[in-house]
Amino acid sequence: MSSKRVIRIGNVSIGGDNPVAVQSMTNTDTKDTERTVEQILALEREGCEIIRVAAYDVDAARNIRNIRERIHIPLVADVHFDHRIAIAAMENGADKVRINPGNIGSSEKIKMVADAARMHHIPIRVGANTGSLAKKYHETDRSTALFESAMENVRALESFGFEDIVVALKSSDVNETVKAYRLMDREVDYPLHVGITEAGGYERSIIKSSIGIGSLLLDGIGDTIRVSITGDPLLEIGAAKDILQFSGRRVFGPDIIACPTCGRTRIDLEALYGQVSELVKDIRKNIKIAVMGCVVNGPGEARGADLGIAGGEGEGVIFIKGEPVKKVDEEHLLDEFRKVLMEYIGEDK
Repeated sequence: MSSKRVIRIGNVSIGGDNPVAVQSMTNTDTKDTERTVEQILALEREGCEIIRVAAYDVDAARNIRNIRERIHIPLVADVHFDHRIAIAAMENGADKVRINPGNIGSSEKIKMVADAARMHHIPIRVGANTGSLAKKYHETDRSTALFESAMENVRALESFGFEDIVVALKSSDVNETVKAYRLMDREVDYPLHVGITEAGGYERSIIKSSIGIGSLLLDGIGDTIRVSITGDPLLEIGAAKDILQFSGRRVFGPDIIACPTCGRTRIDLEALYGQVSELVKDIRKNIKIAVMGCVVNGPGEARGADLGIAGGEGEGVIFIKGEPVKKVDEEHLLDEFRKVLMEYIGEDK
């Protein structure tokens, strides 16, 4: 559980006892209102709770107003190099801005951004990426460099009395990222946005993000997360929800466990697992389902699950809380399991 101060981003609060929020970023042109809104609404349906858009110039920042009025989740403007873009984003409805004070310019310009954020009651996310570390950090251990660079950015805002801050410090290297976040977690009580940057395509990103984000979540570190995947941002949402659920931080639906199969398996377990997964995909209740291939581990695992199936020779036994309730041939197993499931969760068959 986070011990961080509570920060409000639009209609979402992070830090404190609030759930870890799922975040993503659009890959559309922010000036293209229709495509950007369409993508954000699709992300909302998948479960995205905070969305970031690239405010790459003043016109893109100004178009945030047209996007913001048509979506339902907080919008974060991603800003680099120009304080005028950050101010324009805040004036046009951004719920948070992401800046790197180190590339915004002089102290006077950073102060202008902080003053505008204070006036509009908008938090600022600051931090560091290994790809944008200042030259003075190039000979420093990269985890330490990330931490020190992010702290420099935090102190820059604090020097102007601004403390409505979210911190992120990311590397494409899992170990560097985890070490840097652990250093930061001990130093500040600001909420932390966690992720592995430039993690790659779907498969590599899932592995990197599960190790990195998962390690931090198990430490109780992280108030928002993004799983960065090269490609369709919709893929990021399911991955983020799985990482949160499997690390015990949130529940989005049933947990389905299944054995890896072996020479004792006499039922098409892979197909059955897929069918059960499809069957429960829209259920949001916190239940555990075991789909097991034989009677060696099946009944035992079923005892630890709310519902279970243990396979046999072309048949399966359905369990509730470890007690067998039906023995069914494989052809009708899914239909019978569905009836038991719907009765168990209290829904119409």
